[in-house]
Amino acid sequence: MTADTATYPALLDLVDRVRAGEFGPDPASQRVSVAFTTRQAVRHAGRGTGYRNEVLSLRLAEAVGSCAVEPGALPDGALDDCVGADVARLLDHPLTPVRVAALDAYLMHVTPHTPDHGARPFPLSAGSSLEKSRARAQAVVELLDVPPGSTVLVVGVVNSLLEALRSRGIGYVPCDLKGGVTEWDEPVVTDALDAADRCDALLVSGMTLGNGTFDPLRRHALRHGKQLVMFAQTGSAVLPRFLGQGVSAVCAEPYPFFWLDGGPGVIHRYGGHCPEGGR
Repeated sequence: MTADTATYPALLDLVDRVRAGEFGPDPASQRVSVAFTTRQAVRHAGRGTGYRNEVLSLRLAEAVGSCAVEPGALPDGALDDCVGADVARLLDHPLTPVRVAALDAYLMHVTPHTPDHGARPFPLSAGSSLEKSRARAQAVVELLDVPPGSTVLVVGVVNSLLEALRSRGIGYVPCDLKGGVTEWDEPVVTDALDAADRCDALLVSGMTLGNGTFDPLRRHALRHGKQLVMFAQTGSAVLPRFLGQGVSAVCAEPYPFFWLDGGPGVIHRYGGHCPEGGR
């Protein structure tokens, strides 16, 4: 059994395999050269609501690994902890976002988003922030294989994803730890596992890696035979390792993210359903 096809009962088991060198060089020999945060506030033209993002990113050689954090939650000293540190040390860091970003950077370095590792590139055309958001949403939703009338749990509310589901006649339960309402004044639930019981499939943000809710959702999908599609800026190189182990598809979006630039870009899809002629 190779590292790429091994079973990972939990995220920690994947970390243990990385520490053991099953994917490549000893993580103790790999040092982070750059650590940075990206902070963003957005309100797309024509949308009634906005949001903020903050992401911790670590550079290892040519690779960048990332983990989203709640805006303002990352201590100032976290960047200093990361710069010059080896990956093995960061995998033991007390802050979960640091551990996830370090794991992502290492796996991005040794298993980049290429066809050899199962990735299918999906080009994003240049456009406004809303146009690119909608294009990314289409790429994500195409990975679901559910009929109209189904209900999908969406963990990590992105209005463009909800819009894409609505256009296909697919119902959804929006879920986010912050609660609130959607662009269409629909209530946002905060308990993902409770909501999952009444949904046919799960569409989940990679941010769940950073807040500890990924493994419970993955176990739910495994136990009930439900599709679990991940859209991942956080842990874009981590989540493809769980394909076939509860994760049915991943739309991976490594740094730089679509919202940083109006020019063309590319995201990477793994597994899942794609329509006739899909990339």
